[in-house]
Amino acid sequence: MNRLIILAVVVVGLLYVFVSSVFIVNEREQAIVTRFGEITDVKTEPGLYFKVPTAFVDNVQIIEDRLLRYDIADMRVQVSDGKFYIVDAFLTYRIDNPRLFRSRAQGDLRVVENQISTQFEAALRAVYGLRDFTAALSEERPAMMREARDLMRPEMASLGIEIVDVRILRTDLDAGVSEETFNRMRAERLAEAALLRARGQEAALTARAIADRQAVVIISAARRDSEILRGEGDGQRSEIFAEAYGLDPGFFEFYRSMQSYRTALPGTGTTMVLSPDSEFFTFFQEQNPNGSAPPSASVIENIPEIELIEEPAMDSSVLDDNALTGLPLETDVAPPEAAPEDTASEPLTSVPADAGTETEVAPANP
Repeated sequence: MNRLIILAVVVVGLLYVFVSSVFIVNEREQAIVTRFGEITDVKTEPGLYFKVPTAFVDNVQIIEDRLLRYDIADMRVQVSDGKFYIVDAFLTYRIDNPRLFRSRAQGDLRVVENQISTQFEAALRAVYGLRDFTAALSEERPAMMREARDLMRPEMASLGIEIVDVRILRTDLDAGVSEETFNRMRAERLAEAALLRARGQEAALTARAIADRQAVVIISAARRDSEILRGEGDGQRSEIFAEAYGLDPGFFEFYRSMQSYRTALPGTGTTMVLSPDSEFFTFFQEQNPNGSAPPSASVIENIPEIELIEEPAMDSSVLDDNALTGLPLETDVAPPEAAPEDTASEPLTSVPADAGTETEVAPANP
C-alpha cells in the first residue's frame, strides 16, 4: 500500500514537472520567457518549447503576434481656417519588439492602447490643423493618413509597437459648420441659377431680335412684291380702260357718268341743289354739250364684254372729270331715259338718287 502511494506521488510529480517544463507557441502568438523576472528568451516561431519546470524559476508570457486594431470615434478636430470636423478613424499595429513591450509597457496591452490613444489624437489634430476646410475631402486624404502614421511611429516604436497603417473612416462637418456650409452652398447655387437665367434671357432676346429682323425683311419683301403686282395690275387695268374707250368713246363717257351718279348720290337722304345746265347732268339733257345724242341701246348691246377689275368707291366730294378717271366698266348697263323736252320751263328738276333720296336741281342763272 505504501509503495503504491509513493509510486502515485512520484508519477504525479513527474507529470507536473513535464507539464510545467513544456509550453506551445502557435502561429498567432509570441512567448517571452523570464527567469526570476528577467527576460531570458523570446520565442517568435511556432512550435513546442521547454523551460525550467515550475513557475517559480521560469515563467512564460504569451503575447499577440497578429495585427491589432484601435478605433477612435467622434473626435472633434479643428482645421487651419478655424472650422471643425467630426472624425472617425482607426489604426492597425503589432508588437514588433517583445522585449521592449515587456520592459516599457509591462507586457500589458492596456498600457499600450492608452499611449496609442494619446498619440493618435495628437497626430490627427496636427494633420488637420495644417490644412484648410476642403483638404480632408479632397485628394489629400491619403497623404494625411500617411502623415499621421509617420508622426506616431517614433513614439510607439519605443514601446516595441509598430504602427502599420492609419485609416480615416469618416469626416463630417460640425453641426454649426454644416449649417453655415449649407447656406453658403445654397447661395452659390442661387447665384449660378441666376447666371443661367440671365444667359437664357440674353439668348431669348437675341433670338427674338433676329426673328423680328427677319420678319421685317420678309414683310418688306412681301410689300415690295405686292407693290410690283399692284403696279402690273394697274397697268393692265389702264390698258383695258384704253381699249374700252377706243371701242366707243360716247358709251365710255356715259358709263363714267352713271358711275359718278351712283357714287355722288347715295341713299342717305341728302339733298343737292345743282344747275340743270351743269356738265354733271349732261346725259339728262336732250343733247350733250357736243350736240350728239346719248348712245342707243343697240350700240350698248353691240359692245363686247370686257373683263374688268373692281375698284373701291370714290369720294363723293370729288366730281370733276379728272377724279372720275379710272372707274371700272360694266357690260350690263341699261340705256338712259330720255331727257325732258323743256328743261328751262321748270324752275327745279327732281332727280331720284336712290331709294328714299331726292335731288333738287336749281335752274341755271341767266
